[in-house]
Order: sequence, then structure tokens, then C-alpha cells
Amino acid sequence: MLSLAGIAVGIAVLIGGGTLLVRGASEIATRHNISPIVVGLVILGFGTSSPELVINILGALSGHTELAFGNAVGSNIANLGLILGVSALVMPMVIESSIVRRELPLLLLATTMITVLALDGPLEGERAIIGRSDSFVLLLVFSIFVYITVLDMFRVRDGDALLTEIAGHSKVVAPDAVRLPWLLVVAGLTLLLFGGEMTIRSSTVFAESVGLPTAVIGLFVLALGTSMPELVTCIIAAMRGEPDLALGNVVGSNIFNALVVLPAAGLISKVSVPDGGIGDLAASWVLAAVLIPVFFLGKARLGRGMGLLLLAAYGAYIAYRVFWV
Repeated sequence: MLSLAGIAVGIAVLIGGGTLLVRGASEIATRHNISPIVVGLVILGFGTSSPELVINILGALSGHTELAFGNAVGSNIANLGLILGVSALVMPMVIESSIVRRELPLLLLATTMITVLALDGPLEGERAIIGRSDSFVLLLVFSIFVYITVLDMFRVRDGDALLTEIAGHSKVVAPDAVRLPWLLVVAGLTLLLFGGEMTIRSSTVFAESVGLPTAVIGLFVLALGTSMPELVTCIIAAMRGEPDLALGNVVGSNIFNALVVLPAAGLISKVSVPDGGIGDLAASWVLAAVLIPVFFLGKARLGRGMGLLLLAAYGAYIAYRVFWV
């Protein structure tokens, strides 16, 4: 189908645009002597989530808020079920970073907050939505998270595993041409907008042609496509024996999706929670909750058995959501 091909091309353009944007921003930051750790956190956080952010903003502007909801929540489910599961199969993970351990509970809190905010409507006999006031609350929580993270970056003990790995990945050699980084940023933003518009339009046509709700298309088709940067980053990190980087990428991306990507759409237009949407939030919460005893008890090890379990849970949820809900 032409619409499915359009989705694939649009997502590819989105990923390419995000890559150029991150590279340009990293080189600009390096020129201004910004800490390599800050650059690394930007690459892992904003960079890998920029496709989801653009999809949600353009989706809200065009009135496709269910697509925006499915994209944000579906990306979180894919990150925890598919991407973390694949990474564990490639290389079992032993987590040492105190930062990752702190962010896991925050991810649970963020998912819980979204669920509670979405339930306001049904409890009052109205449709479940994420409104502007809800979005402001989520963005406020994100600003507090950023503030605490920046403080911890200066207070953390030397030798923290995640900060060491980030610093090793964020050494950028600035090119001789002064204008090149800015051109990369402009080109990246242009590709993000073009790819986002193509993806939204093609997804709507595809949903209508196959008779599936747009939320389901966002939940799995778009979410899987826009999660490819996270998948590549995690597999490479796992193969290089850097498990903190892999898990930090997944958890950081999920926090960004929950506290920035989803409320960004909610500020523009009320985000309607589709039928089954509360269940999607619950699935995301359960997958995050499973990691708490894994990384806080015992040897903090995510082995291949747990990886297979995460993949099986993700596959089962896809089947349930597509064929039964």
C-alpha cells in the first residue's frame, strides 16, 4: 500500500532529521565548551525522542490527538518490552549506576500521574482526556526532574557507571567550517517537519484503509518506527558491554515521552484517551514495575530469561490490543 510506504519513508526522514539535529547541536555545544556529559544526556534523551515529539505536535495541530496518544504511550511500551528485551538477549545487563536506579521510580510515578489525570474525566462522567492543565503539571514535574538531574551530575561520586559511559560516547570533533553545525540543525529541523507531516498523513490514510483505529496505528506502527533510534542505541550499548547506557537510554526516553512528548500535544489540543487507552497506560506501568525488583534487589541483573519474558509480554499485548480491543 502507498500509505504504508509513506509511513516508512516518513519515519526514515524523521530519524534522519533527528540524527542531523543531534549532531549539529552536539557540535555547537562542544564549540561552547559545554560538558560532554550534558551533550551525552541530550543525545540519549532529546535526540532519540525527537521523532515522537514532532509526530505528537503535528498530530495535535491536525486534530489527530488519538494518534499522538498512541505514539507516546506505544513508544514507552516498545522501549520496555521490545527494545529492553532484545538488548538483554544480546548481552545480559548488570546495572551499577545510581542515576538509573533513581530514574526507574520516577518513570513509575510519571506513568501513574498520567493514568490518574486521564481518569478525571470518566470519574466525572466525561470522556478521558489529557488537557492543558494536566499538561502543565506533567511539564512542571519534568522541569523538577531536570533540575535534580543537573544537581546530581555535579554531586555524584566519581566513577558512576552511566556518567562514565555517556562521557565516552559524547566526544565530538568539531568541523573546521563554523557554519556547518547550524546548517545541520536547520536541515534536521526541516527533515523532522517534512517527515512528521508525511507520517501523520499516511498513517491516517492507512488506518482508514485497513479499518483500524488511529490510536492502534500510533500505538504499534508509529511507535515501533519512531523507537528505532532507541533500539539501535541500546543494541550497540549492549554489544559494547555498557548496560547502564542501554537502560539509561530506555528509561530517559520513556520519561521524556511521558513528561514532554505527551503534554506537548496536550498544550496544543486536548488529547483524547482512546478506547483501551487506560489499559495501554497500565501495560506501560506494569513493564516498568517489573524492573524495580530486578534492579533494586539481588544482583541488579537483567538476564536473557527476563529478556525473553519482556519480549513475550510485548508480543502478547500486541495480539490482545489488535484482535480483542
